[in-house]
Amino acid sequence: MERWKNRVALVTGASAGIGAAVARALVQHGLKVVGCARSVDKIEKLAAECESAGYPGVLIPYKCDLSVEEEILSMFSAIKTLHQGVDVCINNAGLARPEPLLSGKTEGWRTMIDVNILAVSICTRETYQSMKERNIDDGHIININSMSGHRVIPESVVHFYSATKYAVTALTEGLRQELREAKTHIRATCISPGLVETGFAFKLHDNDPERAAATYESIRCLKAEDMANAVIYVLSAPPHVQVGLSDYFFFVNGWKGGKLFP
Repeated sequence: MERWKNRVALVTGASAGIGAAVARALVQHGLKVVGCARSVDKIEKLAAECESAGYPGVLIPYKCDLSVEEEILSMFSAIKTLHQGVDVCINNAGLARPEPLLSGKTEGWRTMIDVNILAVSICTRETYQSMKERNIDDGHIININSMSGHRVIPESVVHFYSATKYAVTALTEGLRQELREAKTHIRATCISPGLVETGFAFKLHDNDPERAAATYESIRCLKAEDMANAVIYVLSAPPHVQVGLSDYFFFVNGWKGGKLFP
């Protein structure tokens, strides 16, 4: 990770869960981290904690609604003005709405598309353009995906969410191919965890907290720190090593082949 010291990383959805853990880990390794979210109160608190801990890097909170392209473009413009540009992009922000295919609301589907697909694509494009403008040839774009982007589980309220994550799988592979065609050494990686113990289930089942809590109690879950470690592992790979797809999930009391097994 030595070569990433003082480089600039963008982490979307950095206010909680995986994004917060990744932002903290990158600051611990000496990066300048721009952490964005719709609300920055929690990011500001995390930034203060990182500073108090004496970490070599710095966390810079930035308020951005990723469902609005103009706000994303404004954020990249600000990063260019203040920090030259983005060297590492962690597309972490994502959301799920309980909208089944047979009865779901279009608004919920559109929100998932805007954040899970379009925001990832826009941030990826702007990151690449930032690197290209500065002749950066060793940058890295990491998409935090999900095992739901590789198999469909028998839970109707997340089927559309799963479709958006399948899109992230395809987008990452397409990005890898386009970067190769461009004859660049910029790397693209897709990290697909199983269930991670964050506030995700509580947001998905916001009217049924008992169901949300049961989600995490039913199986042995990954922790947000496990995902941060995965990101550090990918970034610390030698420049000639391409980690294209990494799956992180437990086989004990976990999902396999779309079925829950003991």
